[in-house]
Amino acid sequence: MSWLRQLVRGRTIGTPQSAPLPERTQVRNAAGGYVFAVAPLDRVDRFLILGSEGGTYYATERALTIDNVTHLAALARSDGAAVLDRVIAISESGRAPKVSPAIFALALIAGLADDATRARALDEGLRRVCRTASHLLEFCSYVEQFRGWGRGLRRSVAAWYDARPVGDLAYQVVKYRDRAGFTHRDVFRLAHPRTAEAERAALYAWIARGTLPDTPAPSLALLGARATAHAAVELDAERWARITRESGLPREALPSAWLREPAVWEALLPTLGTTALLRNLATLTRVGLLTPAAAATRTVVERLTDSARLRAARVHPIAVLAALETYRSGRGARGRSTWTPVPAIVDALDAAFGHAFASVEPTGARTLIGLDVSGSMSCGELVGVPGLTPRVGAAAMALTHVRTDASVRTMAFSGGFVELPIAATDSVATIVRRTQNLPFDRTDCALPMLYALEHRLAVDLFVIYTDSETWAGAVHPIEALRTYRERTGIAAKLVVVGMTATGFTIADPDDAGTLDVVGFDAAAPALIAEFARRVA
Repeated sequence: MSWLRQLVRGRTIGTPQSAPLPERTQVRNAAGGYVFAVAPLDRVDRFLILGSEGGTYYATERALTIDNVTHLAALARSDGAAVLDRVIAISESGRAPKVSPAIFALALIAGLADDATRARALDEGLRRVCRTASHLLEFCSYVEQFRGWGRGLRRSVAAWYDARPVGDLAYQVVKYRDRAGFTHRDVFRLAHPRTAEAERAALYAWIARGTLPDTPAPSLALLGARATAHAAVELDAERWARITRESGLPREALPSAWLREPAVWEALLPTLGTTALLRNLATLTRVGLLTPAAAATRTVVERLTDSARLRAARVHPIAVLAALETYRSGRGARGRSTWTPVPAIVDALDAAFGHAFASVEPTGARTLIGLDVSGSMSCGELVGVPGLTPRVGAAAMALTHVRTDASVRTMAFSGGFVELPIAATDSVATIVRRTQNLPFDRTDCALPMLYALEHRLAVDLFVIYTDSETWAGAVHPIEALRTYRERTGIAAKLVVVGMTATGFTIADPDDAGTLDVVGFDAAAPALIAEFARRVA
């Protein structure tokens, strides 16, 4: 029997994953295996990008959230400036699917960090992270958990309103009247903004008391338009559509009855943002605006497949994947609504998924991808999207490798280490269905390297998508990687893509040839490609 077969069967000297490596600092993961702790600031990145909604197989949502918040709070107290830098950078770059974790972290820093960092959080942080009125209201709902409404907080929130051009601010407060249990009227009662500008004072009076100006300036036209729209409920759909088109009112400011009419949605379509379009594809189909032969369908397809437009709108890949999974199912995840998906829209969403990632240059690396499809990867939700498990997300991300590089082999931990063929022409939906049909198995993240050794595969880059709850192997993954390098003479690299916001990784922090990245970071494919091309 070969040395490798002995190793695979645990008959060769090595350290089982159920025990820590000698002379290395490791932690016990939730499955009982020993792995490395994620660096403190990298753990913050995981929370900001993946969130903690849905929990994991081993931890409830509440437990995972408490764990992450405890870590974040301790780091905010000890190194708040560095945490604030991460919060701002990830928020502005569009790398995270949702801004809510960043807003929460900003509120925490504003309450728990040192004086200088708290002041910076309320000045620079509030301005750069809370870019919309919705973000501001959410921040206000969080910040009360960590501090009171003292002078610094009141001044900074008032400055947020004062800094925006009157017309832009009017649009924001009309579009986002309330969020997270807060209204702008609530905020005004706490922060007391004041202004000497006539137009801004008229807008502030409308926010605080609902008072419409007698002769509104053009910058405040939306206030009157909203009042007109809500008084026009007895008109027919065509009149509603005309008011919508002429007023420029956002969808959120229209009476709910109007949003059942295809003519109104057609009037909204030219100004509907890309993210809002993704969220409302099912509604547009259900009301009858999107049909296989409709002009509106052609317009939507063109917008969804415009890569420059997607990136300019900072549409995150997970938003596209969530829209694809929901739309093609023909049924709402949390409601009873149904629709018949339009095939052209499904195809456009599939194309949009790849466009939403940062541009990635081919690496030429011989790549072996291992997808963890264990039971633990099938629990929880990526950033709170129903049905979008880490298992589904990992399968979708694997397709980006196949579409970028020519020499990519995809396999999965299921009944051992098995082939999971993925072609560049496959759709995201096809890959997800294929992965969902694989049976669960115990997790051994050393298998990709052991498999490559046993089958004499030349591999430059191993990429493992996992939650790092590996425990079942006879040797640790880094031992298997080291052995592969020694036996083949190939300076193989390992990328570990963490798909949950836990504090675990199998990537060796002392090995320059290993890299830990956050799953569904919009920049992840580009980061992996850059790492693969880097000369050791």
